Amino acid sequence: MFGKKEEDGPSPDLDKQVPVQRYDVTTYDEAPELVACPPHTTESQLVSKIDLHVIPFLCIMYLLAFLDRVNIANANVFGLSKELDLLEGNKYNIALVIFFVPYILFEIPSNLLLKKMKPRVWLSICMFGFGVVTMLQGFVQNYSGLLATRFFLGVFETGMFPGAFYLIGMWYRRHEAQKRYSFFFSSTTLAGAFGGLLASAIGKMDGVRGYKGWRWIFILEGLLTVLVSFAFFFLLPNFPEEVKWLTEDERTYVKARLAIDQGKSARERPIKMRDVANVFKDPKILVGGFMYFGLIVPAYGYAYFSPSIIQGYGYSPIQTQLHSVPPWAAAFGFSMLVAWFSDKFKHRFLFAIMPICVCISGFAILLTVHNNRQVQYAALFLVAMGAYTAMPVIVCWFNMNLGGHHRRSIGSAWQVGFGNIGGIIAVFSFLKKDSPKYTPGYSISIAFVCLSALSCCLYFFMCSWANRKRNKSVRDVGLTEYEKMELGDLNPEYRYLL
Repeated sequence: MFGKKEEDGPSPDLDKQVPVQRYDVTTYDEAPELVACPPHTTESQLVSKIDLHVIPFLCIMYLLAFLDRVNIANANVFGLSKELDLLEGNKYNIALVIFFVPYILFEIPSNLLLKKMKPRVWLSICMFGFGVVTMLQGFVQNYSGLLATRFFLGVFETGMFPGAFYLIGMWYRRHEAQKRYSFFFSSTTLAGAFGGLLASAIGKMDGVRGYKGWRWIFILEGLLTVLVSFAFFFLLPNFPEEVKWLTEDERTYVKARLAIDQGKSARERPIKMRDVANVFKDPKILVGGFMYFGLIVPAYGYAYFSPSIIQGYGYSPIQTQLHSVPPWAAAFGFSMLVAWFSDKFKHRFLFAIMPICVCISGFAILLTVHNNRQVQYAALFLVAMGAYTAMPVIVCWFNMNLGGHHRRSIGSAWQVGFGNIGGIIAVFSFLKKDSPKYTPGYSISIAFVCLSALSCCLYFFMCSWANRKRNKSVRDVGLTEYEKMELGDLNPEYRYLL
C-alpha cells in the first residue's frame, strides 16, 4: 500500500539472514536478528499484508469518529443554535467544550483497557457507543440534552485516537511508520471534506418527517457508525501476537523485526500503577505532550469554526459546506507528501517544523487581511495544511521513540490526553462576538503553534543529547533481556529517531 520498505541504517538485513528451521521462542528471545523471513513471502510483501489488514479499518474507524465529533459545526450552519436557543452567551461553545472533559480524563485508562482486552473488542464497543450517542444528538429538544449527549460522546470517543496510534506503533518499524501515521491521521481531513459534502446533501432533507436538516445530519451519520461497528468487531486488527491472519512463522518474523528496531514489546507483561509513575519520570514524556498540545488549539479551532468563518464570507449554507471541502482535501495531499519524504530521509524534526511554519503564515494572513475574501479563503488552506500535517509527524515521532508496550501505551495516551486540553482553549478562542475577524482566536492560535515549535526543538535536543551520551558510553553494560525489556527506550542500546 505504501511502497517498498527502506533499510534502517545499520540494522541487519532481515531478508538476507540464513533461514532458521524452527521459529521457537528460545531462538527469538536470544537472537531475534537470526529469525529469517519465511520462504513463502518477502518482507515487503509481508508489510503490504499488514497494511491491508491494519490501516484501512483504523482509518475508516477514525474518520467516522472525527466526523461524529465535529459534525456539530455543520449542523450549526443549518440552524442548531437557533432551534435549541444557543444564541445567547456562549452556550454553543460550552456544548463543544464539555466533550473534552471525559475525552481528556479517560485517555490513559482507555489504553490500559485496550491492552487488557483485544483491541478489536474494545475499539468496536467504543465505536458502537459514540455512534448511538451521535444519533441521540439528532433527537435532543433543549440545551441540557445537547450537553448530556456531548459529554457521553467524549466518553466513548476517548479511546479512538490514542488507541489507534498505539496499535499502529506496535506493527511497524520506526522508519516505516510516518506514512502510516499520516495516512491514518488524514482520516480527520477526509472526515472534514466528506462531512462538508455529506452535510450539504443531508441538509436538503430539511422538513422530512418533521425533522430539521441539522437533526438528520446527526441521525444518519450516527446510524452509519453503528452499522459499521458491527462489522468492525470482526475486522479491526489486534496486536501482532494475537492476529489469526498471520501464520506462526510470519508472526515470529514480524515480532523479530520489531524487536530489532524497538526492543521486545512485552505484550504479555501487565501494566501496573508504578509503571505509570515511572513513565512520567522521563522529562521527554512531558515535552511530548506540549508538542501536541500547541497544535490542538489551531486544529480544533479550524475543525469547529471554519464553517462559520466561511459562512461569514457571504456564502449560503449549502455553498458554505461545499467551500469547506477543498482546504481539507489540500491538507490530505500535503500531509501524505511530507510523510513520504519524512520516511525516505528517516527524519522527523524538520518535517514537523516546516508545516508548523505554513500554519503560522496562514494565521498571519487571516490576522492582517480583512477585505479580500479570496486571500482569506486561501489562508484557510495554509492553516489546514500546516496544522493537519504537523500533528501526525509529531505524534508518530514521539510514539515511535517509546519502546515497549507499557511505555508506549501510557506515553501515547498522555500525549493525546494532555494535548486535547487545547481543545477547550480552542472552543473559547473563537467566540461569536469576535466574528467575522476573530482576532483573539487567530492570535491565540499563533501563540500555541509557536509553543509547539519550541517544544519540538526541545524534544529534538533532548533526544540528540541522549543519543550522543549513549554513543560515548559502553554499549554492553551487562543488562539481561528482561532488564532491557523493562527499560524500553531507556535501554542504553536504544537510539532515538530525530
